[in-house]
Amino acid sequence: MNRSKWLSLAALLGMSQAAAPTPSPNDAAYAYVSPAFKALTKDSYTLRNLTSPDFSSWLEGKYAAAKLPLSGSKTLLAGLAARKAAIAAASGETRDQLAQDTAQWAHTFIKKILPNFSLERGYEFAYAVQAGQRQCLLQTLLIAALLQQAGLDAGGVMVWQNDQGQESNLGHVVALLRLPSGKAALLDDASDPRPFMTHRGLLIRDGGAYRFAHPVYSGQRITGFTRADTQAAIALSNAQPLDLAYLKSQINYYRGERAPGGFMGAGGNYSGKSDAAGLARSARFLQSAVKDNNQNALATYVLGLVERKLGQNAQARTHLLAGAKLYQAQGHLPAGPADALKWAQAN
Repeated sequence: MNRSKWLSLAALLGMSQAAAPTPSPNDAAYAYVSPAFKALTKDSYTLRNLTSPDFSSWLEGKYAAAKLPLSGSKTLLAGLAARKAAIAAASGETRDQLAQDTAQWAHTFIKKILPNFSLERGYEFAYAVQAGQRQCLLQTLLIAALLQQAGLDAGGVMVWQNDQGQESNLGHVVALLRLPSGKAALLDDASDPRPFMTHRGLLIRDGGAYRFAHPVYSGQRITGFTRADTQAAIALSNAQPLDLAYLKSQINYYRGERAPGGFMGAGGNYSGKSDAAGLARSARFLQSAVKDNNQNALATYVLGLVERKLGQNAQARTHLLAGAKLYQAQGHLPAGPADALKWAQAN
C-alpha cells in the first residue's frame, strides 16, 4: 500500500478512534414512559410498518392480563410509581431488597408476556407486539426501562464471558442494576430461568470509556470490577451501564446481523446462504449502527466482514482495522477480530 493510501487510512482510523464523549448523568436513561423510550418504540414501529396499538397501551394490557401485580396496583404505571415511593421511603438492606424484588418481578413479567425467544426477530419492539417475541437486547431494554421508571439505577451491559467462563464476541446482553445503597449490583438475565446471573465478563463503561471487565462477586451481588487487560480495579461507583447511543447502535447491529440473506445467511440464521441483496441490507443497518456509535467495536468489525463478502476489500480493510483498534482500546481482542486483523494487515 502506498504512502498516500496509508495516510488516508490513518485518518479514517483516527476518526473511528475519537474518544467517546464524557457521559452526562442521563445518557443511559430510557425509563418506560420517557421520550427516549418512546423514540425507540416509534423507530421499530416505523421500520416494521406497525401503526397500532401504541406500545405503552399494549404493555399495560399485557400487565393486566399477566396477573402479576406490582405493589398490588391495577395498572403498570401505578405499580411502578408505588414501588418507587416504597423504595424511596425505605433504608439500608430493606431498600436494597425492595430493589432486588423489583428486578425479580420485572424478570418474571417480561418472560411471561413475551414467551417466544427469537434470535431472528426478537430484538424488535414491533415483533414483541405482533408475535410475543423477545431476544436478549429487547428483554434487557424492557427490564431496565421498567426499573428506571421505578427510580432505580439500571441499564444494559454486554456479556463476553458467561457464568461458566465461556467466551463470546459480545454475544449477549443483560441488565445491570445498582442497588440503592451503592454497595452492590446485580445482573438480571431474562434468558435464564433464574433472574440473577454471575456472568464473568462484561462490557461496561468506566467513566466515559467502554471497558471489557470482570465482575467481582459476593454471592450473586457484584461489589466491583477488574479490567480485563490490566487487572486494575474499577470501583463499583465508577462502573456504569452502556449509554443509550450504544444500545441504539446494537439494535441496528442486530438488524444487520439478522437481515434475511445477509450476514447470517438466508432467514437470518446459519441455515442458508447469503446473497448480494441480503448482504447489502446487512451493510446498510451496520452502517447505521456505526453512525449511532462509532465506538461499537462489534458493529465496526462485522461491517468489515460484510464488506469483505461483498468484495469491497478497501472498505473491509478499513473497518476491520478500526474494529480491532476499538477492541484493543477497550481491553480485549476476541479470536474472530484477531483473525480478521491478520487479513487486513496482509492485504
